[in-house]
Order: sequence, then C-alpha cells, then structure tokens
Amino acid sequence: MHFGLSSLLGLLFASSASSPAELPPMPMDTVEVAMRTLASDEFEGRAPGTPGEQKTLDFLVSHFEAAGLKPGNKGSWFQTVPLVAVTSQNHSGLSITGGTRPVRFEHGSDYVAVSYRPVPHTAVRDSDVVFVGYGINAPEKGWNDYAGVDVTGKTVIILINDPDWQTTGLEGPFGGRAMTYYGRWTYKYEEAARQGAAAAIIVHQSEPAAYGWGTVQVSWSGETDIADAPGDGDKPPVSGWIQLKAARDLLANSGQDFDKLAAAASRKGFRSVPLSGVKASLSFDNALRRHSSKNVIGILPGTRRPDEYVLSTAHWDHLGKCEPAPDGDDICNGAVDNASGTAALIALAEANAKAGPAERSMVFIAFTAEESYLLGADRYAADPVFPLAKTVGGINMDTLMPMPPARNVVMIGRGKSGLDAYLDRALEIQGRVNSPDPAPERGAYYRSDHFSLAKRGVPMLDLKGGDDLIDGGTAAGRALAADYIKNRYHSPKDEYDPNWRFEGLAMDLQLYYAVGRALAMSTDWPNWVAGDEFRAVRDASRATVVAPQ
Repeated sequence: MHFGLSSLLGLLFASSASSPAELPPMPMDTVEVAMRTLASDEFEGRAPGTPGEQKTLDFLVSHFEAAGLKPGNKGSWFQTVPLVAVTSQNHSGLSITGGTRPVRFEHGSDYVAVSYRPVPHTAVRDSDVVFVGYGINAPEKGWNDYAGVDVTGKTVIILINDPDWQTTGLEGPFGGRAMTYYGRWTYKYEEAARQGAAAAIIVHQSEPAAYGWGTVQVSWSGETDIADAPGDGDKPPVSGWIQLKAARDLLANSGQDFDKLAAAASRKGFRSVPLSGVKASLSFDNALRRHSSKNVIGILPGTRRPDEYVLSTAHWDHLGKCEPAPDGDDICNGAVDNASGTAALIALAEANAKAGPAERSMVFIAFTAEESYLLGADRYAADPVFPLAKTVGGINMDTLMPMPPARNVVMIGRGKSGLDAYLDRALEIQGRVNSPDPAPERGAYYRSDHFSLAKRGVPMLDLKGGDDLIDGGTAAGRALAADYIKNRYHSPKDEYDPNWRFEGLAMDLQLYYAVGRALAMSTDWPNWVAGDEFRAVRDASRATVVAPQ
C-alpha cells in the first residue's frame, strides 16, 4: 500500500488514534555522551591519519554495532579514502609578459597557487591568458562563458560567485543574491579542468567571496590533504587566487579595464576575452606525504525494497592540533564542528534500529576529511558503495549548535528539491516553521559533505538550528551563532560545555529522523526542482534504472 506524504508521516508518528500526530523523543543521552567523548582531549581533535582517528573509528563502530546496524561495505564497516598531504613551497612568483611591461606578482601578498594533483613539481610556462568571466558552463540556463574559445594549456582568469550576485533579492538567472554551485570556487576549478586549462586563477573580492584575503592565504597555504588520484584529476594543474588590485594591474597591462570586463561578464551572451600576446609563468614544488583515512558505513537493511537507499551522514573529522589559543591550548576539539553531527548520527542509528527496519535500506555514513574540501564524501560519491541511481536521498548533519528551543529551523538550499515537503510536514507536526537562509550569498549549501552527493544528483537536506528562540527571539539566536563563529569556530575553544542546553537540538534531531524515516517508508523518488543545477544529472542517473512501480 502506498500512502501520500502527509498520511505517511501521520501514520509513522501518531501517538494514538485520537490524539494529534507527534514526533517520537530522541535518545539525547546518547547525543550528549557521544559529543562529550568525541570532543575530549583524548581524541586529539580527530584529525585523519592521527591516533585520534583510530579512537574515533573504534568509537563509531562500537556504537553502530550496539545500535543494531550491520557493516555497510561488503561485510566491512569501512571505506578507505586514499589521501596525499601536500605542502607547496619554493614559489617562483607569477610572471606576466607580453603586455605594456613585464609584471611580477608575489606569492602570498598578491596571489596564492596550489596543485590538487599529487606531483612533486608544478610549472606553467608562457601560458596564454584568457579572461573567462565567471567561468560558467550551464547548459540548462543557456550560459557558456567558454563558448567559442579554446583554453587548452592556457591560464584563465575567473570572477568569483555568480553573474547576478549583486542583485538584492533572489530573482535572477542564478538565484540573485543566493550563491549557486556555479558561483563556488570548487566548480570554477573543475570547469576550467574540463576545458583543459593549465591554470585557473580566481579574482578575490571579499563581498562575493564572503571572506577576506586573509582566509584565502591561510586556507591555501601549509599542509593540505588532497585525493590520491591519478595525475589528470578534476582540477587543473594550477588552482589559485589573485588579489583584486593585482588583477586590475594584470588586465590594465594588457589594455583591458577590469570594471568594464566584469560588467560585460554579468550579461548573458558574454564571450571570453583573450589577452592578446600576454603570457603567464609560475612554478612551485610540492612536498608529498601519502596516507589514508576511512569513512565508516553502517546499514539497517530494508524489508521490502532493500536495494533502495536512504542516507544519513555526518563528518567525524576535525583539525587535530592547531594554532594555540592564548592559554596554550593547541587541540581543536571540534565539539560543535562536528562531534555534534557525529553524535546525532549515532543517535539516529539507535532510534531507527529501535523502531525496526524500514521498507527501504537506511545507510548511516560518518565521512572523513570534510575539513579537507569534502574528500571523504567525494570519495564515497565518486565510488559509491550503494548505487547513486538507487539512492533516494538523504540528510547531512554538520555543526549542530546545542541551543534552547526555537520557533523555526533555517533550511540551507530551501526550494531546491522535493525534500522540502518532507521537512515542512514534520515542522507542521512540531508547530515550527522553515525559515530562509539569512545569508544566501555565502553559498553554504555547497560547503559541506552533502554537496558531494548533490552534485552527482542525490537530493540531500541541510538544516541549521533555529535562530528565532522562544526565549529572546532572533536577536538571541543570532547572537549565539555569531559568538560561536567569532570565538570558537575552527579554534581550540570549540569545546564541550556542560552548561549547554539541548532542547533545540533535540527538536532538530526529530526532524532529521522524521524526514529519513518517511523517505525510507515511501515509494517516492524526490527530485530537484526544474531548472536546478543538479536536475539534469539526477534525471540521467534515474533513467539508468527501472522506475519503481
């Protein structure tokens, strides 16, 4: 028998035949204990490749097993994620010739450059330079900044964000103020690689990037994990950023005006502009250290459609040892980011196993290397244990703030897929509302593990805790979030606090449970809305299997 969504949730969560439907309580003792343990100094900040990783893996397996899950990868709890720790060094500087005069830009102050390919030396010599606007190729929107130009072996200069990022509202070919997949730096490097570019350099502007140059310097320096993949990879040989002032100088040196080019690039029909006679050269060395990490996968097999899968995910890793705080503490414990989501994942496994198997299989994945550009999730999505064409959808839990109860939740990526209806029905049962992202220009949907699955077509839900607190309203809720970002995020002060209140997190966990459970009991196949950047890949994926009857 197949029920509609409202009927299904009502049947799943009705407390009795005569009372209103309600969501079941969640095992919050499990959440608090797991969060406190994973964020303890004993786990050393849970960095991949450290003793803290092994302690985390042992903890996850023991709790998945105790909850009643089965090993999810052909009898194993693990999926290996090969990694290479790379440190770029001995940068030559970025030299520009062929313009009105030779120009040289300094690494760090003017530009940064890395290679996401595991090679000991990277060099680009006398590469033609092309300004490619926003570097977007979006067939579903009739937009192609690479049309009519061959950038094979060339250096492309790219604008950050989407062409309509300066729009005040959410209307426009790329969602207006809301950043899309096409606006993220990851996409721009990937598309440049598909086009054959030797180097892709993004112009840094703080407002459309949503962070300052200091963040770029820190994030694109030091030791960074990359995928241990063949040399061709999905990024160009050189990926980099250039300061706005340096980009203006580079373009002016070739007779071009940055502001005029940027304005032209924001209009449909823009064509890339080769910088006539201008050549770029740079080089650097890469110190390589190979190691591996592991995703942890458990499954609650389905009873009627075990070959259809619903995912619940969270990343277990954090930064390990880091820059010491003024008090000398040098362990980035990652209590909120993301011991919280990992603890919630364990609790969801426990709650679903207690409720009994669903009709579809429920898969619980703790990803590694989220802090290294989503490498664990990307490994799974590129080489899935369970076919993505048979994966219904899922939820991802990252940075769940323990907070007092709120009247709302903030959904990241609202309006993108049919998962909205599942969330809205569960919120209706709770008497809460789904609020829009207060900062859509930051492109938060494209910054956590679910993105690796979404860009391959799998609808994924991303929630943040409510910001309209019952006691104190949005002023109080946003103040708590701002305090975390300013004083604890990615620092040794993201530690477990025994004074935390968990009522808000408990309500949010009910939503995750409700959405996942309803998907697992349904025959529905939610899709991305028409025109969404992930719709075409999902349609193509689902076309490879027989549609459910």
